Amino acid sequence: MTEFNKRIGASAETASAIVQQPSGANVSAASAASARSDARRTRARHLIVLMLFVVTTLNYADRATLSITGTAMEHALGLTPVSMGYIFSAFAWAYVIAQLPGGWLLDRFGSKRTYALSIFFWSVLTMMQGWVAGLAVGTAVAALFALRFLVGAAEAPSFPGNSRVVATWFPTAERGTAAAIFNSAQYFATVLFAPIMGWITHAFGWPHVFTVMGLLGILIAALWMKTVYTPREHPLINEAELRYIEEGGALVDLDRQRGTAATARPAPRVKVGACLKEMLASRMLLGVFIGQYCITTITYFFLTWFPIYLVQERHMSILKAGFVAAIPAICGFLGGVLGGVISDALLRRGHSTTFARKVPIVAGMLLSTAMIACNYVDTQWLIVAIMALAFFGKGVGALGWAVVADTAPKEASGLCGALFNTFGNTAGITTPIVIGYLVQGTGSFAAALVFVGANALVAVGCYLFVVGEIRRVELKHSLIASA
Repeated sequence: MTEFNKRIGASAETASAIVQQPSGANVSAASAASARSDARRTRARHLIVLMLFVVTTLNYADRATLSITGTAMEHALGLTPVSMGYIFSAFAWAYVIAQLPGGWLLDRFGSKRTYALSIFFWSVLTMMQGWVAGLAVGTAVAALFALRFLVGAAEAPSFPGNSRVVATWFPTAERGTAAAIFNSAQYFATVLFAPIMGWITHAFGWPHVFTVMGLLGILIAALWMKTVYTPREHPLINEAELRYIEEGGALVDLDRQRGTAATARPAPRVKVGACLKEMLASRMLLGVFIGQYCITTITYFFLTWFPIYLVQERHMSILKAGFVAAIPAICGFLGGVLGGVISDALLRRGHSTTFARKVPIVAGMLLSTAMIACNYVDTQWLIVAIMALAFFGKGVGALGWAVVADTAPKEASGLCGALFNTFGNTAGITTPIVIGYLVQGTGSFAAALVFVGANALVAVGCYLFVVGEIRRVELKHSLIASA
């Protein structure tokens, strides 16, 4: 065993090897060396995951603008529930269509530049949505649909980019927590911005929500360019941290064809069509993709219709709904972080990646079905408590991006993440529309809650009976050559 391997105490295999040293003095020396190594190792990767969290918070806040302002816009623009359903879905149509091109851009030009341009353009388009207030009603609806569509296209590289950055910067034993942190931002976005946007709508009018969020996004795009680099290029990383993450399984040279480091080597490229066929032929990946569609159905219910459910079904004011919607989101945030921590803890205890990822996912999705119980109670605080439990469960089970980081072919991580997100965000098209028809057809949200809860059960079935062993996919027929 090398001296460096003795310094890594994170994996079960290394820990076991150290314990088996014949001399107690040797064990003590190895422990002291590990402590000294930890003291010298930088934590640049923590800054990276913080930036992913900040950007993803903005991402979901911009998606949620319409749900907070929706009731006011319905009155101002004369929209029906079905019309709102289609406008809600406009984002997801483009988001799904642009996933594969977005993944290709990430693999071709790298995460830093592609992601920065994505943030900038979706923020400008968000700001423009506030301008539809000055248009005639019919024109305003068409313009709003078009702008939401374009925001979806601009945001397409975001989550594949997150997964790609996590795979680049984090060893396997930390990857679940890192992915859970950036994924939990979707809940934190509601916690932080739903009350703010509700207050802006109440005090100044709904168009100002879009202006504020757009300007904030432009500032964050500039911050991204100043703080995010590849591991070999980051000014805050030292050799000890670089070696730690590389030996732990991080794909530190994922962007090496664009790097400037002396050790940079050209990466193999893939035939896109053949690569997609290989990934879709994998039963494991297909189960993960379908499961993500079901999990994202829950996300889009909370992101689009939940505040409107509180106003129309439970008779809360817009201002109160903005604050109340933050309560389940807080629980979702806590559950999201906890799911990643539990998963990585199971890995460190020696459990397989399959067991460590599936346990939180299955348990969390079962908790999410609790929302159906809201159909049988009328007390507002109890409804909020049940929804909080359901959102907590959804957070615990939202480990799909960690699974992608564990399984994506290293030559096509952006493309695999894009395909995963294509399946997942198809739910962004179907969920708002289906719920819109269910609400308009039945006059209540009862059937809608059953629909969402049933999707959680399908996700459980996918991970229990379809996915099988979780492992990294090796491409066989899609590679071209070294670039």
